[in-house]
Formats: sequence, structure tokens, C-alpha cells
Amino acid sequence: MGNGEARVRGLAARAGGWSARHRWAAVGIWVLFVVLAMGLGSAAGRVDVKDSDQLKGETHTAAKIIEDAGIDEPAGETVLIQARGSGLKATDAEFRDAVTAVVRAVEGTGRVTHVTSPYSTKTISKDGRSALVQFDMRGEPDTAGERVEPVLKAVEGVQKDHGALRIEEIGGASMMKTFADAFGDDFKKAEYSAVPVAFGILLIAFGALVAALLPVALALTAIMATMGLMGAISHAVPMTDAANSVMLLVGLAVGVDYCLFYLRREREERAAGRDAQTALRIAAATSGRAIVVSGVTVCVAMAGMLFTGLAEFEAMGLASLIVVAVAMVGSVTVLPALLSLLGERVEKGRVPFLRRRRQGGNGESRFWTAVLRRVLAKPVVSVAVATGALLAIAAPAVGMKTQNLTLDQEFGDSLPIVQTYNRLNEAFPGGSDPARMIVKADDINAPEVRSALADFRERAVSSGASRGPVEIELHDAQNLAVVSVPLVGGSDLDKAGAGLDKLRDDVRPATLGKIDGVEAPITGQVAGSKDFNDQLAGAVVPVFAFVVVFAFALMLLSFRSLTVAVTSIVLNLLSVGAAYGILVAVFQHGWGASLVGAEGVGAIITWLPLFLFVILFGLSMDYHVFVVSRIREARLRGLATKDAVRHGVVTTAGVVTSAAIIMVAVFAIFGTLSMQSMKQMGVGLAAAVLIDATIIRGVLLPAVMALLGERNWYLPKWLNRLPDLTHDETPQALAGPAARDDEGEPLKV
Repeated sequence: MGNGEARVRGLAARAGGWSARHRWAAVGIWVLFVVLAMGLGSAAGRVDVKDSDQLKGETHTAAKIIEDAGIDEPAGETVLIQARGSGLKATDAEFRDAVTAVVRAVEGTGRVTHVTSPYSTKTISKDGRSALVQFDMRGEPDTAGERVEPVLKAVEGVQKDHGALRIEEIGGASMMKTFADAFGDDFKKAEYSAVPVAFGILLIAFGALVAALLPVALALTAIMATMGLMGAISHAVPMTDAANSVMLLVGLAVGVDYCLFYLRREREERAAGRDAQTALRIAAATSGRAIVVSGVTVCVAMAGMLFTGLAEFEAMGLASLIVVAVAMVGSVTVLPALLSLLGERVEKGRVPFLRRRRQGGNGESRFWTAVLRRVLAKPVVSVAVATGALLAIAAPAVGMKTQNLTLDQEFGDSLPIVQTYNRLNEAFPGGSDPARMIVKADDINAPEVRSALADFRERAVSSGASRGPVEIELHDAQNLAVVSVPLVGGSDLDKAGAGLDKLRDDVRPATLGKIDGVEAPITGQVAGSKDFNDQLAGAVVPVFAFVVVFAFALMLLSFRSLTVAVTSIVLNLLSVGAAYGILVAVFQHGWGASLVGAEGVGAIITWLPLFLFVILFGLSMDYHVFVVSRIREARLRGLATKDAVRHGVVTTAGVVTSAAIIMVAVFAIFGTLSMQSMKQMGVGLAAAVLIDATIIRGVLLPAVMALLGERNWYLPKWLNRLPDLTHDETPQALAGPAARDDEGEPLKV
């Protein structure tokens, strides 16, 4: 093969060629873009999603009414005073003294307001052993956790003087502070450790310091630019902290992967004897094209989150989409420029004991060569065993139960405040977070409205939805009333949900529902969970359909093969199904949960299945496009399909394995966090990527393609009118004559 110039078509090839010829300009433009994006974001500032926009349904309506009325809801706190044994009762003098001491202590801090005694509010448990002192924190509720420490210390002081009683504080501010102290650094540690982990794996993969730094540098600059762009875009689509964390995860994963794919191919061509210019041109037209196809497919998958109608998902989807697009552009522009500038210096900083890679000639993995020999020898058996294994792993997903995790499910009983939460719920079911009905009327003091409110209070208890006390707080100036209803079931969301349904479907229509012009949406933790579930359930079909249909169309246009498009979707769905099965087995049923430092909590957090589908579908396409592109390239060179499959898989196995190990390691870090929801996300993502890079890409894909043979490239005649997004991407097309069939015609795939 020669090293002569050849004119190639394709966006990636042209971009890579221009960048290699104008390397300083390409690097300068990228640096300028990153700096400008960060400056724009800093100047614009970030707009976060408001509480009233977090959810749709009644929860949204209630929050909007409160917001429009200008009512500031302070951070509420509660002190639980409870007899340790069965002796003391709330009517005893010692108990009364403790209540008085708590009231004086918290008032003495100057940090609280609206302190109420259980003897005036009747917040005494049925057995008489527990009572609640309630109050509000002064100042902004969002920052109350920063001011609650003196109050907590005051309550601790009272506890020391009353050993026969358990005196504990709980509420929005105290939980905020406790979780910030216990878990506040969790995310930062995870995010900070992800980069060194990725770099360490890359150093092993490349054996050279400079080569390992390039992917990390590209990913970090893409993340920095995206953070700036998110600030500017947040003025149109508000962002969240969760969107930031997801963006970092996805950005690091795809940024490193894309650079890894490109750099490995360039080094492989150099090792094959081609000069620097030709090697770079081949990498641009082959790996570069695979990056563009993969990047667009991942962007489409992330865009699926925009169809949920949920602000949190929309923010995560948009942030992920942007970082993938930025990383993709950087990979096909600034990366070839840097490789052109560095030349042989990309091998600088060699690690002595990693000088020789354990691979055969032409960059082929010895391990995967041995695996492929057996897979391709018996493809039917391989398909049957691999598919059976994946279906068995996915089987538990049939019984998946989703819900928003309660405090004890999320954090276990490792924190004292969680134990306080459980004791409070046991003594006052639903009292720690009651349902709240926001009543808006033309005149809240009108006789018929006051009568309906009283009727609602009575029926809420008589219907069995609540054991009381049902409290009504009037806001005369705004013509609003806030009705607090402790739900039977407390922290048991299933039982509490049944009570909520009674309030919404029976009690409210029979009372306030009969008065014209009255709005009475019901909100609270249980209501928020139900509204979120309902909204998410309605989004599942549109999101699944959008992602699958558009991914199918992109694969069809990129490879002009109906077979490749169909098998791509089926294999990805198998991968996602296996991830669901592992999640349910570990976190819902508790099978092997201790192995990952988790526990079975009986449910999967509501948002995770749809989130995992979108993320995993996109990341699975990442590997799939890269492997199939290499198989197609080998077929264009004239290899038989079975030989092309073998060559494509074994030559990409090293880079796919390295990329997968990085993803698994980064995601697994999130599996070490203390929150069960983060453990579920980390373990689900890590397990799915591991399965996808091994069973799917290493066994099932080659076995299926070997069975299909030439039918892999089947395209019905009636689809020939589709746009042709393929192009000749073989090294021969770039450095020599194209492969031809038996009649001397250029080989078409």
C-alpha cells in the first residue's frame, strides 16, 4: 500500500484533514471556544429549576399557588419528646418540665419563630408517651441548614438534663445539615476521583504519559465548555445540580472514549508502517466517522429525556446532549491537530514495564482472538447461550417496583436522624411529612368555604385516610388556606398513597369540590411521589419510541443496511434489559446486595429505569458503531463477512475493553456513595457497560453477524432512495486502490 494523497469524502475526514494542515489554528479555535463558553456562562450565571416547576400535576399547581401568593414557607422543625420506657406520660410533671425547657431553649437561640407547645396544638401521641414541639427557622428556607446548629445544640442541652426522656430534633433544616455533614463531600470525592481513575487506566492502556493525558484533557475541556454553555442555556431551560453530575459522568465517558478510538487507530496505522500524514488521514476517515455516527446517535438518545415533561430530566438530557456534541466536535477537530503537532512525542513518558502490549500483530487482542475462534466456530450455540444468559439476567425486571425512596430506604439506619424519623412516624403516622392541601378561594372566610373546610377536616379522619390531627392555617390576605393532613401509613408509601387517593377522589370532591371557584390541589411527599410516577409513566412510551426509532434511522442511513439497524436495536435492548434485571435482583430483592455495599430496599427509585434506558442506549451505540464500522471496513477491503467479523472484533477489542473499563470504574465510584439511589445508578450503569462490552460485543454481535453472513448488508430496493451517508473508509481508499469484486467492480457494502 502506498502513502499517496487521496481525496476522501465525509465530514470527519475533511475536518481531520483541515485540522492536521492548520494545526495551530485548530488548537487556537478550540481554546478560544472553551474560554468564551466559560466566560459566557460565568457572565450569564446559572438559573436553576424552581420548586414550582419540578413536577406537573397537582404538586405543580399547589406550588404555583403558593409562589404567586408570595407566601414564604419557612423551614419547619420538630422536637420529638418521648418516654424511654412505659412509665412517663405527657401529663406527668417531669414530661411537662422537659417540654417547657425545650420551648425556652429553642426560643433562646433567637434563630426560630412560631414555637408551639404540644399542649396547645394537641400533638400528643395516642399512647401519651410522645409529644411534639414545633417551630420554624428564621430566614430563607434554602439556607436554614447553615443556621440550625445553635438550635440543635440547645436541644442536646435539654436532653442531657432529662435522661428518662428521648429528646430529638428533626426537620428540613436539621436534615439538610446532617446530610451535608455526612454526605456533602460524597459527590465531590466521586467526581474528583473519576479523573485520576480514568487517567490511570489510560496509562496502562497506552503505556505512555502523553498519550494517556490527551483523552483526559479533551474530556475535561469539553466538560468545562459545556458548563459554560449550560449557564447561558439555563436562562431558557433551567438546570439542576443533578444535571451537572450526569453531565460530568457522560462527558468523561464519551470524551475519553472518542479520543481513545481516534488515538488508537492513528497509532495502529503508524505501527503498520504508514507515515504520520497518511496514518492521521486514515484515523480521521475511519475512527473519526465512527465518532460522528456514534456522537449523533448518543445525542438523539439523550434528547429522549426532553420528552418526559419533567424539569429534572429535561435538564439532564440537555446537559448530556451538549457535552456529547462538544466532545464529538473536539475529537474530530482539535485532536487530529494535537496529534499532528505532537508526532512521535505522543509516545513520550513511556512506562518501562508497559512498553510491550500483550497483543498479536496488527493490534489484535490475543484473548479475544481465542474467544472469537470458539464463537465463530459454533455461532448457533454462542447465540443461544449468550441470549439465554442475558434473558435470565433480565428476568427479575418483570417484577420491577418503582417508587421515590423514603428516608430510611435512602440512608438506612446509619444516621441518628433516620432513627428519629422512624420513631416520629411510628408515634405520629404521617406527621413527619403530612399531605398538604392548598385551598384558594375568592373569599377564604366565606361561610360556605369555612364550612367545607370543617367538613373536609372531619371526613379526612372518618374516611380512614388520616388519624389526625388535621390542621388548618388561614392566610386571609391572600385568601388561602393550608390544610395539613397526616396520612395513615406514614413512611409506607403504598399505605399512605391509598390515603392520598381517598382525599383526592372521595373527600375533596364531597366537600370543597362542591364550591365553584375553589382550587384545592393536594401536595406533599406522598403526593409528589405519585405525581412524579404518573408523569413518568406517561413519558415512557414517547421516550422509548423516539430513542428507538431515531437510533434505528441513524444506523440505517449510516450503514445502509436494514439488518445492521435491526440487530443494533435488539442487542441494545437486551443490554438494557440485563441492567434492569441486575438492579431489581440486587436492590429490590437484595440478592448479593452486600457484595456492592448495598441492601435490598424493596424498590427501585422512580426516575432510574427511564434514565438508565436513555443513557445506556446511547453509550451502547458508542461501542456498537465503532465495532460495526471496523467490520464494514474489513468487508470493503474484500474479506468474507465471517473473516471481516473476526478482524473487526479482535482489532477493536483492546480499545473497547479499555473504554469499558474506564466507564465501569467511573460508574462504580458512584456505586460507593452512601445514598441508595446513587448506588443503584452506579451499579446499574457499571453492570450494563460491562455486559455490553463483553457478552454483547464480544460474543453475541459476532455470532449473530456470522450467522447472517451476506444478509448483514441487506437493504431492500425500495429503500435505495434513502440518503447515502456511507463513504469508502478503508485504508486502501486513502492510501491505495479500492477493493474490487470478481468482475473488477469496486466492492460495495
